[in-house]
Amino acid sequence: MVSAAAYADPPDYDRARAVARYDGRMRTLIHQFKFMDRGDLKVLFGRWLAAAGAPLLADCELIMPVPLHRRRLLSRRFNQSAMLAKEVGRSSGLAVYPNGLRRVRRTRPQIGLSEDQRRANVRRAFKLTAAAEAAVAGRRVLLVDDVITTGATVNACARVLKRAGASRVDVLALALVGLE
Repeated sequence: MVSAAAYADPPDYDRARAVARYDGRMRTLIHQFKFMDRGDLKVLFGRWLAAAGAPLLADCELIMPVPLHRRRLLSRRFNQSAMLAKEVGRSSGLAVYPNGLRRVRRTRPQIGLSEDQRRANVRRAFKLTAAAEAAVAGRRVLLVDDVITTGATVNACARVLKRAGASRVDVLALALVGLE
């Protein structure tokens, strides 16, 4: 199913799936995972992602997480999307490139930004390593993130992957803001 918004302004990725809507208990669990040292949730989240993303996993050849800027990574100590991507890779047997996509420009947190501000915030923020460019060319990539709000971040990542020759970019996330 394609929404009217996606039909009017198609995303740069091909398909997206999320486990749940970003509210209630799911929001609480994601916050515990990201901000309260609940890394143990990665196993449960990995199972949920593998189940929700089964059609995407069947079509993909490699998995990449949405990266954090190195300063955010140092302050948080881990990239939650990389942890999730590794869990999905472990359960699916697919190759994971945890550091192939890099956030080369420090961006403001997206919370509180409008859709246009979010797009501007992540413009030219991502780049592939040379090794990842070679790995991506002609292949179907699954991009993993924790939460999709407006899609600005995953769109920016998908553009970089497609410019490098990815034949398809699908997105798998734990939660989607505004999912009806």
